Amino acid sequence: MRDKTLSVNLSTVSEFVFVGLSDAPEIRLLLFVLFLLIYLATMAGNITLLIAISTDSHLHSPMYFFLGNLSLLDLLCPTITVPKMLGALLLEHKEISFSGCLFQHFSLIAVVGTEIFLLTVMAYDRYVAVCHPLRYPSIMSTKLCAQLATGTWATGFLNSLLHTSLVFTLSFCGPNKIQQYYCDIPPVLALSCSSTHSRELVILLVAGVLGSGACVVTVVSYIYILLEILARNSPGIWHKAFSTCGSHLTVVCLFYGTTICTYVRPSSTYSPQWDRVVSMLYGMLTPLLNPIIYSLRNKEVKCALKRVISQVTRALMRQENLAQSPPSAG
Repeated sequence: MRDKTLSVNLSTVSEFVFVGLSDAPEIRLLLFVLFLLIYLATMAGNITLLIAISTDSHLHSPMYFFLGNLSLLDLLCPTITVPKMLGALLLEHKEISFSGCLFQHFSLIAVVGTEIFLLTVMAYDRYVAVCHPLRYPSIMSTKLCAQLATGTWATGFLNSLLHTSLVFTLSFCGPNKIQQYYCDIPPVLALSCSSTHSRELVILLVAGVLGSGACVVTVVSYIYILLEILARNSPGIWHKAFSTCGSHLTVVCLFYGTTICTYVRPSSTYSPQWDRVVSMLYGMLTPLLNPIIYSLRNKEVKCALKRVISQVTRALMRQENLAQSPPSAG
């Protein structure tokens, strides 16, 4: 009878509560406005970049195809977490169902994992562009680009499936307050009644192997790029290489730095205050900064964005002129 009662108690948690946000009404309103503005700016920046890449023929190349995938991921990442957080700040709806938490966790890890692999593919693309410029169109064919993009998304989702199954098949029998504004691995693991040691080791092992593998490919690609630049030693080569690779390298450093600080460590070192700051960096600011970084450092993107903005402005002016023009006599 005791065993039966214990087994019932081990599965009593049906929802979780986010408690990482301020309880003061004035602070909540201020945070709501701030995060809403960041979210809207992120949406606007990445949607504009996607429109520019899809409509401008000058950007129909492998580099911008992968950049379009990155913009799509940067749209999904904050959309998975921020709307729920805004609801908690404005309406105080801090609860999330067990299945809702599972889905949010799966979606977020899938997007983060896919972005890691996509940045690696983009590093390889820059390596081919700098080190094999004449063979670049034949190597980075449309078929290969589609296969690489599909592979990054599939690997990201399979990786997330493994992580989610390891975390959410644990027993949750008592505490249900998540010290975070979304369902992330460390705070959810901290709530489990089961021993998490073996599963943490598996998670760290898988994340370490996949993450370090992606990191090695990225680093090796840039080592070859550097060696190629040093071997050529032609006028303007450094400026050209920096304009080609600088944006990607900046995004890689920003993304890897924040994700490593969040995930590559045991849950015993989990600090709610520090983790909320770090997770906001990669969950909100990185998707906001990515289109800005690529726009500021890339002349082709800037020109394409100007053309898109010009076309939208002309279309709006035409609509306004049509609305103001008097109706013709019948």
